[in-house]
Amino acid sequence: MQLPLTLAWLVDEASTVDGPDHFLASLGGKLIDDGVPLAGGALTLAATHPIIVSRTWLWRAETAAVIEALSFGSSGSARQGTGLEQSKVGRDWLAALGTGPVQENAVGSVADSQAASGSPVLAWAVTRPLAESESDLLCEAARFAAAPLARLSARATLVALLDAYLGRRGAAQVLAGRSRREAGETIRAVLLFADLRGFTELSESVAPGAVVSALDAWFDRIAGAVHAFGGEVLKFIGDGVLAIFPLGEGPASAACDAAISAVRAAQAGMAHLNRARSSQNLPSLHFGVALHLGEMFWGNVGTADRLDFTAIGPAVNLVSRLEGLCRPLGRNVLLTEAVAAETTTTLVSVGKHPLRGIAAPCAVFGLPDE
Repeated sequence: MQLPLTLAWLVDEASTVDGPDHFLASLGGKLIDDGVPLAGGALTLAATHPIIVSRTWLWRAETAAVIEALSFGSSGSARQGTGLEQSKVGRDWLAALGTGPVQENAVGSVADSQAASGSPVLAWAVTRPLAESESDLLCEAARFAAAPLARLSARATLVALLDAYLGRRGAAQVLAGRSRREAGETIRAVLLFADLRGFTELSESVAPGAVVSALDAWFDRIAGAVHAFGGEVLKFIGDGVLAIFPLGEGPASAACDAAISAVRAAQAGMAHLNRARSSQNLPSLHFGVALHLGEMFWGNVGTADRLDFTAIGPAVNLVSRLEGLCRPLGRNVLLTEAVAAETTTTLVSVGKHPLRGIAAPCAVFGLPDE
């Protein structure tokens, strides 16, 4: 018996499709070729991620465009629903496209998939009521989609976990197969190094759970500010953060200004956090931060069989040493001459100062409102 075009494609070619977005668009096109009157489709996959519960791709037949929607949540009840319960985003979006009810099908064996938490779900909006044969084809397509979607889901899970633990830049290197020592890249960027003050005293005076909560709150503010202005966190180092604002194709001034804006946003976020902590009789959290413009190597170091991504180079050493001057100089933000020469932000000179391990004294600048 000859399979419909859709099912033949799912068996022979779908496993080679690159990404859930292309899979959904291709599957929708095949179904239309088989005569199914589709207005759009949705594909929902569970996400193994600290804050993203599921990802839904939405396809509009008229334009062939695919967009992605994220459902956020934390561990616990938000992750306990079935795949059909997690697909509400796609169902609601599709309801506005078609002329009838949205048809949803859990991918794979219906008996198993509908009961399973996080099962992939395919949903379709139609332009007219479906004939029985057309509805049956959608059901069969969901069954035949199990194998290619298992591969795509596994890949998406891997990418999400690597992003969460290594960051986008480190994850991209691992996915590209750079799993040996000395593999990496040289990056020209504004480097940001920030450190929570009084962390040792805090960790010795409160319970471990409270220390972790304080660290998480601090990291949320500083990393959130970095990401909001186009930067990327490379590494958490104890209570410190190393982040970069790559120059890319733009002017150095844009990266310098973005880094300074991120610092100001982090300060505002921490001020708001400290007001909340004060109302709970908790000690305030304060931090110092340094900015420097330079080159660094980002890549693999370690033993032959145990690797870690790290940042290496004179620029990294300088920015971390400069942050150590914040407390002695009575300032929260310090910047090097390299940043001062490029930024459009008004700065004030705080003199030249020796830095431990750095041969020449460093010209240091600060923000005028400190």
